[in-house]
Amino acid sequence: MAGGLSSTTVAALVIILGASALMSGLSGFGFSAIGALCLWLLPPKLGVPLLMGLSTANQLMSIRQLKSDMMPIREWWPNGPGPYLVGGFLGVPMGLTILHSLPTKTLMAVFGAFLVIYAAYSMLKPERLRVTLKHDSWFPSSIVGLIGGVIGGFTAFPGAAVVVWSGLRHLPKSHSRAIVQPYILGMQVLSISMLALRHPETFSRTYWTLLLVTLPIVLPGTLLGVYLYRSLSDINFRRVTYVLLGTSGVGLLVKSAGAIALLAAAVAGVTLISSH
Repeated sequence: MAGGLSSTTVAALVIILGASALMSGLSGFGFSAIGALCLWLLPPKLGVPLLMGLSTANQLMSIRQLKSDMMPIREWWPNGPGPYLVGGFLGVPMGLTILHSLPTKTLMAVFGAFLVIYAAYSMLKPERLRVTLKHDSWFPSSIVGLIGGVIGGFTAFPGAAVVVWSGLRHLPKSHSRAIVQPYILGMQVLSISMLALRHPETFSRTYWTLLLVTLPIVLPGTLLGVYLYRSLSDINFRRVTYVLLGTSGVGLLVKSAGAIALLAAAVAGVTLISSH
């Protein structure tokens, strides 16, 4: 047993988080999307911080492996991750307030449904959705970052809004990752730091035990995902992105409504594949 959890529970967590690391290494985001399944096994006030900590380790490993694809810090403004980070730093405190004080099921259900619908539509007709910005237009990106910070504060998944926005702009895969990954890393570090200051009881013995047990699974999974990413074309990268966005939506629906939402999402997925 680890941290008072049964060996079966710990084994299930290891499998879920290993898959999360693989998919995040492949796409640059989505660790908490797959990892949301952990919230069937852990209370949100333990599970969400655990996902934040593991996602941080996942991003550090991935960015190190892909440092040649990352932008130099001097290029972060206005067309890099800089505007997103500024917005996200404002949004995270609001998201953490939601996590600890307000009911979040409705918000997660609405956002999860949006991701599922957007991903399905994009897979069917990806070229019809496109946003074009002026070269130095940073304000829309900062608003997207703000939205992602709010969402990340109560779901541990800050990257969804930024990934959707990057997809709408049809950015090449290297440019997309150079924005998304520093943003996610910044949001997770900020979220963990604020949780430690506001709610130090969050980081209990159970938290640290689970972190130590799962980290050796997450890091190799990340490396494997990065290895697979190198062989993807831009088109296939977008396809993987849409699949993960849809999975993210399902994860949020599961988190908000349980097995009924999962069943409904599965039926919708089967219907989509059949019609396609």
